[in-house]
Parts: sequence; C-alpha cells; structure tokens
Amino acid sequence: MRVLLISTYDLGHQPFGLASPGAWLRAEGHQVTMLDLSREPLPPAAIADAQWVAFHLPMHTATRMALPWIETVRRVNPAAHICCYGLYAPVNEQFLRSLGVEHIIGGEYERALADIISTQKTSQPLVVLDRLPFLTPDRSSLPPLNVYARLLHNGERKIAGYTEASRGCKHLCRHCPIVPVYEGRFRIVPRDVVLADIRQQVQAGAQHITFGDPDFLNGPGHALPLVEALHHEFPSLTYDVTIKIEHLLQHESALPVLSRTGCLFIVSAVESLDDAVLRRLAKGHTRADFVRALERTRAHGLTMLPTFVTFTPWTTRHTYLDLLRAIRELDLVESVAPIQLAIRLLLPAGSKLLECEDLGPVHFDPAALQYRWKHSDPPMDKLCADLQNLIRAADKRGAARHEIFGEIWQRAFGEPPDFHLAARATVPYLNEPWYC
Repeated sequence: MRVLLISTYDLGHQPFGLASPGAWLRAEGHQVTMLDLSREPLPPAAIADAQWVAFHLPMHTATRMALPWIETVRRVNPAAHICCYGLYAPVNEQFLRSLGVEHIIGGEYERALADIISTQKTSQPLVVLDRLPFLTPDRSSLPPLNVYARLLHNGERKIAGYTEASRGCKHLCRHCPIVPVYEGRFRIVPRDVVLADIRQQVQAGAQHITFGDPDFLNGPGHALPLVEALHHEFPSLTYDVTIKIEHLLQHESALPVLSRTGCLFIVSAVESLDDAVLRRLAKGHTRADFVRALERTRAHGLTMLPTFVTFTPWTTRHTYLDLLRAIRELDLVESVAPIQLAIRLLLPAGSKLLECEDLGPVHFDPAALQYRWKHSDPPMDKLCADLQNLIRAADKRGAARHEIFGEIWQRAFGEPPDFHLAARATVPYLNEPWYC
C-alpha cells in the first residue's frame, strides 16, 4: 500500500509520531511517505498517489491545523482511506468522522495502524492500550534535525532531537488531554529501542535530546537506568525531561542522577500558584510543594522551567498579579516562556473539567474543537487577549524574556515595574515554547 503519514505541528520537534508508525509500516512492506507540514509543503501529487492518508494528532493545535488538510485530501483523492491517530483523535471522533475520516486510533497506535492498513479492517477499538514490542523509529525520510527547534544555552544554539521513553500517565489531572485516553495507565518503550533512536539522532547531529514523556518519573525504575546508559554512551549529550511537582518531591533521590547524567532542565506543569485552582485541576501539589520542589532541583544544579495555565474561570486579578510577583521573587523570569503568562484554559471534548460544578456556562464550538467559556469578570478575558497580543508583538521584534516580563507587568498592574531586570545569561530552553 502507498501510505502518506502527515504531521501538522509537533512543538518544533522532528515528529516521533511519524517515525515510529513509519517503521512498523515499512517493516510490513508498505511504501511510506512522511511529511511534516510545519517544515515542508504537501505536494498535491503526494495526496493523489496515496491509498491511505494518516494524520498524527498529538495536541489541540495540531488537530485544528489538520482539519483543512483532511478536507483537501477528501476532495483531491476521494478514494483514499483517511485515518487519524494520537491523543486528540478519539476525543474528536464525531467531528472527524463528519469530515470523512474512516479510522480513528487513540493510545498505542503503531500496531493498530499497521494492522488496519495491512488487513483492510473495517472496525477496530477506538483506544488501544496494548503493550507493544516497539521498533526503532524510522527517521530516514523526515526533514533534517537542523531545521527544527534549537536548544539555547550559554549563547549557543544546539541541534535538538526528540524521543519518547514512555507514554500515558499514572495520574488523573482534570485538565490533561492524556487522561480521557489512558485513564491512569502508562506504557514504556524498551530501553534498547529508546537508545537506538537517540543513537541515530546523535549520528544526524543531535547535541541535546528532549524526552517527550508526559512524566519521566512515572516509572523511575525504567527512566533512571536509561539515562545512566545514555550518559555512559554519550557523555557530552544533554537532555531535558518533564516531571510533575509531586514526583520531584516523591523521588528526590532521582535528582542527583539526572544532574550527573546531563539533564539540563526539567519542565514541570505547575499550572497555578493558587491552591484553590490546583485542587480543581487535581494536580496533586500545592503552592508550597512547588516552592520546595524548586529549591530541591536548584540544590542539585538543575533548572526548572515551570509551565502555567494562567487564565481559568477561577483566576482573579489578585491571583494573577500574585503570580507575577512570585515569578519575580523566585527568580523565574528567565525560566518562564512569556506565552505561559497568557495561556487560557483549553476545554477540549472529553475534558474531565466539565465535571466541575463551578465551571460556569460553556458551549461546544465544533470549528474550534473546544468548549467556550467566559470569565465572570469580563476584564479578565480582555487582559488575557491583550497579553497574548503583547507577547506576539514582542516575540516578532525579538524582545528578551526579561523585557517582555516588564511589559506584561506594566499591562497587568497598570504601572511600570518598580524594579529593574538586568540582562543576564539565559537559562537553557528550546526556542519553540508553545504547550497546547
């Protein structure tokens, strides 16, 4: 079969979600074309020639960007079978089927996708959580690593790769898109497969690796021996991981291992510094826990990059201003991507937050693939929109993070900051900081 695998957006990473199923399909003898539309065009001939077209939908942004392409495929090649797979495929099943998508796969999608294409199955489970004998991802026909997001560190721009050592999550945070699909379960990718994938990326020029696991310490017994082996083979290679505040405290003994083996920074979904909001999100940590985790990571020479859902139905002007003060006082201005200070809570189909009695009125917008909500204090919605516009304009002119923070402060407080943030060496981070 002639199969076209498409990624529309993957946070600036070379898409694992194409390379992994691509290896399975090629192993079964299919002719596979992989296209990352964030870095290359979609030639009409590729659509016309395909017998199967499969879109990887790992996040909301990627899903929305895929919608017009799904319609294009249906128009240009009506005989092609269309499949969508990834986290956001099953939760948007009804709308995707209305566009002509025949097959939808959530969870562990590699074998299910290969089986559908090889056997021409007409039905399959919506979510598959089988434990897979993973294959080494096939990245041979993807754009080169040097066109993707770079690691910025000590004035250098380093080529970054990406892999996954596990998928799913043990936790049930209400706002998380993983929960409706995995429902508290996670699956590991065997160590030899992960190392083989990293090895091929190092050979392709990678100097840093992002582990895309929803939480790297869901399985410490898998994760820590993996980075020990990685550091033994590539002593100069650095990496970053994502870890819950709860796990940073629970597994503090892992921190010196991460520091010693080349972990440059830890992304942690802090989400809010308001304990009432954290309880609604079921995050499993408090503001005080976050401060303790920050202190402990710093004590081990690790940088934490917190992410936030700053505007929720429960955010007040007081709590927003308190967040800005805390970021300044905790010396996190350079560690927080400016857009994180203007993120608005996303309520996709299937969100567990819809169960919250005090969420307020919502309505589903099919075109936007989300439930729309309005803040009970309209100026908060205006502040969010104003800050998003401010940040986009500042990014376009290349403003530094501390400069943008000063502008956000002035807009939020209504007066210039009464402090000066001097330019200094930035913390390590990847230069494509969107998380939705």
